[in-house]
Amino acid sequence: MKETEAIIERVQRINSKYQHLELAIDSSLARVKPGQSILARLTESYDPYLRQQWWPVGVGSGKMIVERPGTERFEPGQIISVIGLVGQPFLFRRTLRNVLLVAYDAMPTPLLMTIPWLLGNNISVTLVLIGAATQYNTQHLPPEVEIVHGDEDINWPNQVMTVGWADQVFAVVARDDEGVRFAKLLERFKERRADVPSNYLFGVFQPTMTCAAGACHACMLQMREGLNLICTDGPAFDLTQVILK
Repeated sequence: MKETEAIIERVQRINSKYQHLELAIDSSLARVKPGQSILARLTESYDPYLRQQWWPVGVGSGKMIVERPGTERFEPGQIISVIGLVGQPFLFRRTLRNVLLVAYDAMPTPLLMTIPWLLGNNISVTLVLIGAATQYNTQHLPPEVEIVHGDEDINWPNQVMTVGWADQVFAVVARDDEGVRFAKLLERFKERRADVPSNYLFGVFQPTMTCAAGACHACMLQMREGLNLICTDGPAFDLTQVILK
């Protein structure tokens, strides 16, 4: 991981609340894989002190596309100070047919880079939006993705079938209390399946990143076998192995 610069080449509004930034990047960032992110700063000063975590949704030919809220203002030609790559890629099983992506009271942005890779490998994808996530407009996503809307009580149509059909699940929740929400999600999956096996249901954690290099230990996560660091070992963790509060 190193500090580098990226240049905003294009700004495109994709729906009523979000925009895509097309960044010109160097070779160190071009290796990004689903699950990895970057830390960005728009100014040369240290105000704000902490960088923003940006999630790529696409990459190719020296370009990276990141998704940002539409309320933020960007201009082509802006130079972005970037630290990356942060975290480890998502670990997919070797034999996959169906993947379930779940956004619970959070926008699905950290999960979206998985979609082109999965579809390109003939793996079917269902995206479930629960609670506040139902406000996310999905018209820009590939038509091959099945979109399902649920409610704030973690219910959605054909839930038993959807949970049983999935070979792997990756979920993101609101950042204000990830432990509680992931615990509720895990409990719902236990209710819908006879067994929740290991390496099946992954939570994608999004703490505030301080150093992103494992030096400050601010993002420690308590696992059954000990402590892990979200910035270096994550962001995706098997929820059956996380000690959730």
